[in-house]
Amino acid sequence: MLPEPDKPYGSIRRYGETDVTRVRFVKSAQRLGFSLDEIAELLRLEDGTHCEEASSLAEHKLKDVRERMADLARMEAVLSDLVCACHARKGNVSCPLIASLQGKKEPRSADAV
Repeated sequence: MLPEPDKPYGSIRRYGETDVTRVRFVKSAQRLGFSLDEIAELLRLEDGTHCEEASSLAEHKLKDVRERMADLARMEAVLSDLVCACHARKGNVSCPLIASLQGKKEPRSADAV
């Protein structure tokens, strides 16, 4: 993604402003959840004339993010139920969380995961 500049003998590599801009682009895209492969594709489109293609990549990423958020919400509900059960010590088991993980007792929201 970033061309390696020449390194003078015994010296350090020096990157230009274009390289710094590219690194900022990559880091910004990573913060939005894009993989390195996706970022490489975005870099190919960075001249700004491929908005439709870039938008398509972003829409796909948005769909992925929303799916992960839904999964996290389901996990949160199950964990919340298990934590409450642990605090209340419900049932015949010493720890509802451990029992659930062992398959002995499922929390009521587990079917959502």
